[in-house]
Amino acid sequence: MSRADRSAAMTAEIDRAARAHLLREDRQEDLCFALWRQSLGRSRTTALIERLILPREGERNVHGNASFEPEYLIRALSEAAACGAGLALLHSHPLGRGWQGMSADDVAAEQGNAGAVFGATGFPLVGLTLAGDGTWSARFWERIAPRTYFRNRCATARVVGDQLSVSYLDKLVPPPHASEHQVRTVSAWGEESQAHLVRLRAGVIGAGSVGGMIAEALARTGFEDVLLMDFDVVKKHNLDRLNYATRHDVGRKKVVALAEYLQQCATAENFRVEALDAAVYEEEAYRAALDCDLLFSCVDRPWGRYVLNLIAYSHLIPVIDGGISARTNRLGKIVAADWRAHVATISRPCLQCLGQYDPGHVQLERDGLLDDPKYIEGLPANHPLKARENVFAFSMSCASMQMLQMLAMVVAPLDRSNPGSQIYHFVGGFMEEPSFALCHPECLFPSLIASGDSCGLVATGSRPPNASFL
Repeated sequence: MSRADRSAAMTAEIDRAARAHLLREDRQEDLCFALWRQSLGRSRTTALIERLILPREGERNVHGNASFEPEYLIRALSEAAACGAGLALLHSHPLGRGWQGMSADDVAAEQGNAGAVFGATGFPLVGLTLAGDGTWSARFWERIAPRTYFRNRCATARVVGDQLSVSYLDKLVPPPHASEHQVRTVSAWGEESQAHLVRLRAGVIGAGSVGGMIAEALARTGFEDVLLMDFDVVKKHNLDRLNYATRHDVGRKKVVALAEYLQQCATAENFRVEALDAAVYEEEAYRAALDCDLLFSCVDRPWGRYVLNLIAYSHLIPVIDGGISARTNRLGKIVAADWRAHVATISRPCLQCLGQYDPGHVQLERDGLLDDPKYIEGLPANHPLKARENVFAFSMSCASMQMLQMLAMVVAPLDRSNPGSQIYHFVGGFMEEPSFALCHPECLFPSLIASGDSCGLVATGSRPPNASFL
């Protein structure tokens, strides 16, 4: 494996099942095996826990420090090899709190079986420890020489569901020091929530009007690590909507101008921003997105949304999405202006089921037709691909709703992490009742949960000629 950083992730459903088995009422340690799938980012490799392999009668012993019989390991290895997955060993420290170290017995159990696991599956053994307070810690046992396996500690372990819960190895991801610029922000939800929130690596996909405002909100809130992704340039007709651009930026790459602006307004002491001149459906950019803990979808094209939808389910990276739709009549008077925000993640509806993109349009974009003026001109006047109406105030409201969706998912005020899918109507001035629907029964994406690079779908490709955003 060539990626330097390591992480682990699982769904809230897997987390609940693991807790039910590992955190015993008698407070003794316990263990089980699990299958994991690889999510290979540009610089981070994540083990996605796909399925638990719980022990059968007589396959493990609980005696203070739990141990397993050879038959249990053989059965787990057979299941992993049969489906091309990696194998993970999970065990509990029921009296522990926070990220856990390893005892000599823990090291012996994992390191001593790393060779057998690698030989049978071709993947490193992944070890995970569950503390009594529900904190996960994780590591990869990687082959560095014949019969020699080295422990690479994960920097993070995340649990993804209605709420996004991430545990950090402080040595690799140090807790932030709240600066005097963040006093009002920290007072809203406290230092503990702030420390969990701002250590998340956030990706903003699309540096247009909504993306620019979200990026600024992240920087001012105290986020330390932000990825910006867009391949377009600032144009004159963008200046009425881009919060970060002036006349002097016309012709410059949006991500470059936005990154410079964020450096000026960020409140974190160690703020890092990366400006990636690419589309998320290009291979390098796609892999860079997999290095993030959460993603903001600020794109208005179907291919990008399709890719982000796939990432949300197969790679367990929540995607906070939104959109704006405005219409005028024959006299040029506004008759409708609506914006919406929601999160595509486990246990919530995907972007396709929410109607945020038409799957039939994805191939049109791949073929370059969405950038062919003749093709666009031939569409009906009310076709969604022709909808371009937008103003600064609409973008500002949509960006705010997306930020609030993210904050609810991470901070979970009063344990309420899911505000539902929200739609606001400017004409009429009302918010619809939030929707808590699930994906349609025939939807493909729930079947891809935690499948990672093994999902079997080809998401990336070359950027169409003359591709651009307005």
